[in-house]
Amino acid sequence: MQTAIDLRYTLEDWRNWEGSWELIQGFPIAMSPSPTPVHQYVATKIIRYLDEQLETCEAKCYVLQDLDWIISSDTVVRPDVMVVCDDIQNTITRPPEVIFEIVSEKNASTDERYKFELYQKEGVRYYVLCYPALKKAKVYRWRNGKYIKEGDFREEIFRFETSCSLSLEFKKIWFK
Repeated sequence: MQTAIDLRYTLEDWRNWEGSWELIQGFPIAMSPSPTPVHQYVATKIIRYLDEQLETCEAKCYVLQDLDWIISSDTVVRPDVMVVCDDIQNTITRPPEVIFEIVSEKNASTDERYKFELYQKEGVRYYVLCYPALKKAKVYRWRNGKYIKEGDFREEIFRFETSCSLSLEFKKIWFK
């Protein structure tokens, strides 16, 4: 039983919850309401362009959407889009190579602060924050244990150095 002093939850607690939740260092984060149409549009475009490139890659890399990544006994996140180069039989338990979060007003602090720090700590090679309202993406690359900003991208092409050769032309993902 939880007390007022101990409000942290575990992976086992999370598995019994109804609805969509993330768990970051024992603290629950509600995943509702569902994403907006613009959010879904941008995520779908990212998936489409990356998936086409992964078809010719010899490494076992996949682009996935809204799938739980179990990091530890008190942390489970569900990135909007991720590129995973690993066995994906049941669950994702190792860091993805690339994570995209579609940032909205309601989730900005989670994506920009908590997930930024978490993904950096876990060694996710690229973290991309997409801002559909601004038609801008911030790309961070993990180097020497921390994220270095590669730049702000609106229309440019960015090449990701991953197990598979990937690039994304940002002007193609924004809602028209």
